[in-house]
Amino acid sequence: MTLLDVDIGFHYRQGPGIECRWQDPVDTPRVTVFLGASGSGKSTVLRCLAGLERPQRGHVRFGDQIWFDAERSVHVTPDRRNLGVLFQDYALFPHLTVERNVAFGAHGLTRPEVARRVGELIEAFRIQGLEARLPGELSGGQQQRVALARAVFRKPRLLLLDEPLSALDRATGDEMRDELGTLIRTLGMPAYVVSHDRADALALADQTVLLDEGRIIQRGTTQDVFDAPASAAAARLVGVDTILLGRIASVDNGLARVTVGGQEVRVAVPAAVGHEAALCVRAEDVTIALHDASDVSAVNRWHAVVRSEAPDGPFVRVSLDCGFRLAAVVTRDAWQRLQLKPGDAAWAIVKATSIRALPRR
Repeated sequence: MTLLDVDIGFHYRQGPGIECRWQDPVDTPRVTVFLGASGSGKSTVLRCLAGLERPQRGHVRFGDQIWFDAERSVHVTPDRRNLGVLFQDYALFPHLTVERNVAFGAHGLTRPEVARRVGELIEAFRIQGLEARLPGELSGGQQQRVALARAVFRKPRLLLLDEPLSALDRATGDEMRDELGTLIRTLGMPAYVVSHDRADALALADQTVLLDEGRIIQRGTTQDVFDAPASAAAARLVGVDTILLGRIASVDNGLARVTVGGQEVRVAVPAAVGHEAALCVRAEDVTIALHDASDVSAVNRWHAVVRSEAPDGPFVRVSLDCGFRLAAVVTRDAWQRLQLKPGDAAWAIVKATSIRALPRR
């Protein structure tokens, strides 16, 4: 088994330091997304793997190869790590044709070997007919395919992608995200992707690593990380719309009564009475009603006032004031039937089982 063993540390005078430690078997061609907000340290971690940054302490090992060891003053240069790297701006050489961009890493190979490999990649990445064009004559999707072909020219053991979709508008990004996922999996090699957009993790990742203020706060399969965030910080990163902080007032039959903004919230017990809890409520789990529905199974029903509404594709995102702020998302048809507008009174209904309660950290 080939193991990627990473333990790196930075300390900055301004902003948080970076302390990351993990081990990852990289024999299987799975995709790992490092997800974090701007400034969380995710790109710095990727640059350490690529050899473009030297940590102040720690080590980076790939199988039996030591790429970096601060104590032993070992630093293997990027060109000797056998990595493929794709930067967010693709970094294509504007004066070189597609063919010459793809073959840029061909040093040491014979002309027949270069021609054969370029031909394989031109076909694999569906860029036939573009060989003589310059990058400025290509669409965004074509540039991405050329850059990825160049990154894997020498058949690297690990592929690193730094915010590969961040420079694109939303519609183009959605389209190219699907294509990028197909291309990565076609390559059959492990890949690490850095992103601030949870859509990238949901679409691309077999496993997701969450970074917050320079530290890994959770990692696991993408489904596990998104379904069960382990902390309030993790919940924010995976897109939980409302995080409420309150104190557990009592526990009855396995349900805690948590006081939030003068209201009572019923949830599964996260801690003992008197402890504070973070309650994670997804907008899609909130039902908006015109009247109290006391006959439904949900035990959380709060009188609410509509504060704002905003279209979001086929949905409407609604902000409610229930004594605390609560986000909801409903279909446009449902919102039209409710005929509510900002300032109107309504009811917010949430099942206790759909609220994830965490001890406050």
